[in-house]
Amino acid sequence: MKFAIIKERKSPPDRRVVFSPKILLQVKQQFKEASFKVEKSKIRIFPDEVYKLTGFTLAKDISDCDVFIGVKEVPVDYLIPNKSYFFFSHTIKKQPYNRKLLQAVLDKNITLYDHETIIDAKSNRLIGFGRYAGIVGAYNTFRTWGLKYDTWNLPKATTLADQKALDTQLHKIAVPNIKILLTGGGKVAQGAIEILEALKIQKVSINDYLTKSFSTAVYCNIDSLDYNARKDGKVKPLKDFFKNGTQYESTFMRFAKVSDMLITGHFYGDGAPYLFTRDDAKTADFNIKVVGDISCDIDGPVATTIRPSTIENPIYGYNPQTEEEVDFKSEDAIAVMAVDNLPCELPKDASVGFGKMFLKSVIPAFFNDDADGVLERSRMTQNGKLTPRFAYLQDYVDGKE
Repeated sequence: MKFAIIKERKSPPDRRVVFSPKILLQVKQQFKEASFKVEKSKIRIFPDEVYKLTGFTLAKDISDCDVFIGVKEVPVDYLIPNKSYFFFSHTIKKQPYNRKLLQAVLDKNITLYDHETIIDAKSNRLIGFGRYAGIVGAYNTFRTWGLKYDTWNLPKATTLADQKALDTQLHKIAVPNIKILLTGGGKVAQGAIEILEALKIQKVSINDYLTKSFSTAVYCNIDSLDYNARKDGKVKPLKDFFKNGTQYESTFMRFAKVSDMLITGHFYGDGAPYLFTRDDAKTADFNIKVVGDISCDIDGPVATTIRPSTIENPIYGYNPQTEEEVDFKSEDAIAVMAVDNLPCELPKDASVGFGKMFLKSVIPAFFNDDADGVLERSRMTQNGKLTPRFAYLQDYVDGKE
């Protein structure tokens, strides 16, 4: 079987790649029947010459390959008919801006596997960049604090080589005795915790966080049932919240009253309560001054996130009284960091980590008759049609939604 590592063509440029040269060599060593071509690219974090020196063929023409592996969406004009593709298509939530992409995939009889749909038998994600979103997002949030209050000036993550370089910069700052709230319990939150631990910030219980004062910086990690409660007062397991989100209401304000910084690593489901609303942010009790919204749901559960920010300009201010964007250094402004492509700022580490997951969870399926059903579950299209698991997208494809 012939695999191609494709060039990223989406703008702005993304320097990540699914396989670093070293991990790709491990793939080849483990699966000798697999062959690889690397499409030439001037923007990839690992230069073409490194792949060549590692023993891989560099080519402009990769049309003789069977499986094409990339990171971001492939522009419609570059899709090769009758092939298999892996990339983040950003279509499974019926995103309007990528309807034409999914239509083209079907028209060209392409078998599409979306990285986001690669799950195990219990529906747990097997691969992703979540950890690196958490790492960079938390780093950027502390950078935002320093810039807002002129207490330190951390360099942009995108200017640093890797996570070790981030940690080196963090060791140079002294965080005041603020209270930091982290939402979520998945890979994003775990990545953020790596930064909090690098800063040697103490983790405290919910009760202590809400009721005690501290002489040093502390953080509290909360998950869905810590900041949501059923309207009828009943206590039910987490699966009830995900199934019946409309029957819950937010209790987040008890945390907002005592928090100085918020870092979001949660997943927000349709129908779930907002963490806090614009009206909540207007109240005198709302104490949060800096928001690092890694989740970045626009005009959604985090009311201060009114637009995504960019790697180039990662911070903006939100005036809770006027509900308008202002200078983030303004006294009345809540500083917001809401970059929606954070792992791009740490392309080397993110690529290496992603490749390890892809090697472990996906590549074997091509050589063991998909024994664990990984390909079967993640296959979105086949023979010019949506697969049964993704049939819900038909109205989206037809332009009816």
